[in-house]
Amino acid sequence: MFLKDKTAVVTGASRGIGRAVAVELAKNGANVVINYAANEAAAKETLFAVEAAGGRGILVQADVAELQSCECLIKAAIDNFGKIDILINNAGITRDNIVARMKAEEWQSVLDTNLTGAFNCIKAAMRPLLKQKSGGRIVNISSVIGLVGGSGQANYAAAKAGIIGLTKSLARELAGRNITVNAIAPGYIDTEMTAVLPPDLKEAMLSQIPLGRTGTPEDIAETVVFLCVGANYITGQVIAVDGGLVMH
Repeated sequence: MFLKDKTAVVTGASRGIGRAVAVELAKNGANVVINYAANEAAAKETLFAVEAAGGRGILVQADVAELQSCECLIKAAIDNFGKIDILINNAGITRDNIVARMKAEEWQSVLDTNLTGAFNCIKAAMRPLLKQKSGGRIVNISSVIGLVGGSGQANYAAAKAGIIGLTKSLARELAGRNITVNAIAPGYIDTEMTAVLPPDLKEAMLSQIPLGRTGTPEDIAETVVFLCVGANYITGQVIAVDGGLVMH
C-alpha cells in the first residue's frame, strides 16, 4: 500500500485509461477522486472497481474545460479527504478531420478539453499542493501523436504536444517545491476511443509496433503508479508507453 493516506484526482476517469489509473492507484492505497464529464453510469462503474480494489473513492462531475468546474473538483477532493497529493490529467476528446475540412469548433473543443483542461486542473490544484508543503505528483497524459503528429488529427496533436510543453515548463517551476511533473505518451491503446478505428487501419498500426501487440489501459496505469510511488528523481520527462512504436 505504497500510496496509503494519499489522495489522487483523476480526470476523465469514467472509462478507458482513466478508469484503469483510478483502480491501480486504489490498489496501492490511494483515495481516488473520480472525475467525469457526463457519463455518470460509467463513472459509477469506476467507483465500484475502486472499492472492489480496496480503495475509497468519490465521484465528481466537472467539465475540465471550465476553470470554475476544476476549482470545484479540487475543493471536493479536499473536503472529502483533507488534501490532494496526486493529480492525473487524463481527460481528452477527439474530433478528427483533415485541416482543410476541420471546423473551428472541432479545433477549439479539443484544445479546450485536452490542453486547457489540464492547465485548469493544475491551476486549481496549485495552491493546495504548495500550501501543504509535502510535495506532490502531477502526471499529464499526452500521446505519441503529440510527438510525431497524425494525419487528420492536427487539433489532437497540437493539444498533446502542448501538454508536453506544459509538463516541462511546470516541472521547472515546481522542482524546488518537491513536486514532480511528468507526462506519459501512450501509443495505440485498446480503449473505446480507438475501438471505432477501421480494421485495416488497426492492422497497419499493429504492424508498426515492435512488441507486436496493442497496449492496454493497465499498461498506462502501471506507469502512472511508478511515477507516483517512487520516481523521486524524475521530473519534466515524457515516457512513451507504446510498445516501441516511437523511438528517439
